Amino acid sequence: MDQVKIILQYILPKHLISRLVGYLAAARLGFFSHMLIKLFIKAYKIDMTEAKYEQARDYRSFNEFFTRPLKDGIRPLAEAADIIAHPVDGTISQLGAITDGKLVQAKNHDYSLQTLLGGEAETAVPFLGGQFATIYLAPKDYHRIHMPVSGILREMIYVPGDLFSVNPLTADNVPNLFARNERVVTIFDTELGPMALVLVGATIVASIETVWAGTITPPTGKTVHRWQYPATGPTAVRLEKGDEMGRFKLGSTVVLAFAPEQLEFLAEQQPGSVTRMGAPFAKRLTAD
Repeated sequence: MDQVKIILQYILPKHLISRLVGYLAAARLGFFSHMLIKLFIKAYKIDMTEAKYEQARDYRSFNEFFTRPLKDGIRPLAEAADIIAHPVDGTISQLGAITDGKLVQAKNHDYSLQTLLGGEAETAVPFLGGQFATIYLAPKDYHRIHMPVSGILREMIYVPGDLFSVNPLTADNVPNLFARNERVVTIFDTELGPMALVLVGATIVASIETVWAGTITPPTGKTVHRWQYPATGPTAVRLEKGDEMGRFKLGSTVVLAFAPEQLEFLAEQQPGSVTRMGAPFAKRLTAD
């Protein structure tokens, strides 16, 4: 059955399906939207006591529910200067060293950092020999992405691609998954040096957004697009640790990459570990 699921992902029109689902998810359909939200909460056992608005009727569309805000204080931020915080609620898929320009996807699968970041060698060079982490957001998870450290945005890259599911089954069976799916790459200058935070699209992910530019996709493009941002001045984008930087409308994955000799992941952080936004993730190695 698992093999059938993988084969179907290769042959189904994933972009068309995703955009149709996205259209329905954004629609304000009254009773129908509320019924769908209730069914989703039940199916995925979502803890709505954490949500700022707990009732299905509080949301005008499925997307409003899916990107629901949490109650104030429900995710305490690891504020110590030497601690890197988790950017999302999810589950660690893989983490470790970037070796020979490759990131581990799953057992017997790795993929190119340069390809993940949009294809240009100069974008990938600062991260060679550094550390990476991949975190999967399941449908039940909180779907806003936050900054693990404070940073200044220097570049955003839209990379067109496929829309395979990014669940563990697909990660184990589809080569180069995260470097072949549609994605939005963000590059920040931080006190740890450069940081890449990649928002990876997936089947029925209707939208990827950032707080500074709004919706990046859809529409779906066919070429790589790059936006440069200044380090200073009125148009600079500075986000503090814990600030929201983007969101998914329907679930997906984030990939983080850091420069060499800047951090070490905490010992308890391992593939399969559940993550909570704001909780301690890694420790800084360098001094101010």
